[in-house]
Amino acid sequence: MAGFLTTHVLDTGRGCPAEGVAICLYRVTGNSHSKIAETVTNADGRTDGPILPAETFTTGTYELIFHAGDYLRATGQAGAEPLFLDQIPIRFGMAEDSHYHVPLLLSSYGYSTYRGS
Repeated sequence: MAGFLTTHVLDTGRGCPAEGVAICLYRVTGNSHSKIAETVTNADGRTDGPILPAETFTTGTYELIFHAGDYLRATGQAGAEPLFLDQIPIRFGMAEDSHYHVPLLLSSYGYSTYRGS
């Protein structure tokens, strides 16, 4: 099986999928970041396909940046500027040629993530 990467965003403050969150994916090598993909979540809080599909997958260190501030502003959850959470970076390693799923559970003052399935 070829590896690939998926993600999704759940709005734990509102108890629903987070539609319209912009996400950028970077490959990290040392102190260098190279953007390799960008997408926006759909009505289910997911991307329409893998953010890193099998045909371009390689193991290594990556970083997802979730543009949560724009979403929080659009849904009336932002609070005062500057926002407590605006862009949320999650850096992780992919050492195996398999499916990685890195979701974001989001509220205006906190978030969590994990390796899902």
